[in-house]
Amino acid sequence: MTDEHHVTDVLGEGSPLRLTTDGPLAVLTMDSPPKNLFDAPMWEAWKTALKWLGDHPPRGLLIRAEGTVVSAGVDVEVFRQMSPDDAESFWAEQLAITQALQQLPFPTVFAAHSMTLTAAFELALACDLIVATGSARFGLVERVVGFTPAMGGTQRLAERAGPGRAREAVMTGKLYRATTLERWGVVNEIFELATFQDDAHAYAMELATGPTVAHAATKQVVAHFLAGGTGAADAALPGIAAEVSRSEDHRRSVEAFLTEGPAHRTACHGR
Repeated sequence: MTDEHHVTDVLGEGSPLRLTTDGPLAVLTMDSPPKNLFDAPMWEAWKTALKWLGDHPPRGLLIRAEGTVVSAGVDVEVFRQMSPDDAESFWAEQLAITQALQQLPFPTVFAAHSMTLTAAFELALACDLIVATGSARFGLVERVVGFTPAMGGTQRLAERAGPGRAREAVMTGKLYRATTLERWGVVNEIFELATFQDDAHAYAMELATGPTVAHAATKQVVAHFLAGGTGAADAALPGIAAEVSRSEDHRRSVEAFLTEGPAHRTACHGR
C-alpha cells in the first residue's frame, strides 16, 4: 500500500471505520476486530462517512477491511433486541446507507479479501465494481435467523446476476466463492491474495485518476437504465452527454488526445 495516506478526523477515535485519503482516492476501511460486525456503532460510522464523502467528494472510493474476514455480517443481537414495532423504520434507515453509497457521484470499488456476509455483501453490491481474491466467499445468509436481506442485497444481486440467481442465493443461504460470482457478473476482477491490497488500491486509483465527469455520467446513464430500461436511458443520454461536453475534463482530454495520442495521462478532475 502507498504511504501517502493521511487520516481524516471525521469518524473519531475508536470508530469501527477508518477514512483516509491518498490524493484523489478516498479509502474507507472496516476495522472492528475480530469480525467487523454490523451493529449500532458500525452503522453510525457508515452514515457519518458517507455524509462526509457526499459533502467532500473525492474522485474515487475504495472500501476494504482489516482482519481475517471482511465482515461476518449483522450482529445477531440486533435481531434479539429489536421491537417488531420499530423494524420498518430501523431497516429503512439502514437501507438509506446502501442508497447513499450507490448514489455517490464517483467510482466506488469494494475489495473483498475473504468472507463477506449479509450487510457487507449488500454494501458491496451498492458499489460500482467489486474486486476479490479467488478464495473470498460471499453470502446473503439471513435465512439462518429466519430473515431476508434488508439492506437491498436481494434486488442488487438480481440486477447483476438475474432474479433466478438472487432467489437461489437468498433462499439457500449458500456461500459463493468469488470465482463463481465472477462468472455470474457480480465480481468484476480477481486478484492474488499475496498482492491483493496493493492490486485493489491500484485498481481504484486508476478510476480516481480518470475522467471524473464522464465517470459520473456513466453512473447516471446506468441508473436511468435500471429505473426505466433502455428507453429511459436513451431519453436522458443527450442531456447527460451535453453536460460532459461542457466539462473541463472533456476539453482537456480531447486536446491531450490530439497532441499526445490515446495513451495520454492527462489528469481529469472537474467541470
